[in-house]
Amino acid sequence: MVLRETGGAVAAGLALGLPAAFVVSRSISSQLFGVSVVDPMTGVAAVGLMTAIAAVSAFIPAHRIARIDPASAMRCE
Repeated sequence: MVLRETGGAVAAGLALGLPAAFVVSRSISSQLFGVSVVDPMTGVAAVGLMTAIAAVSAFIPAHRIARIDPASAMRCE
């Protein structure tokens, strides 16, 4: 459940962020030194790094939740 919610947030962020990144990169192309406006390796590296960070940050709480016994969690409330 935690991983699914995080995956949805990552997908929404990619859907909104990638087009915005292309628009913004066109406007600041003069400030990008040594990188073309549409550099595929830089884009893939950035998307991969952010996705990996999101996966690790979602896995830690999901792992904690998976270790809890459901019966004891229900008794606490």
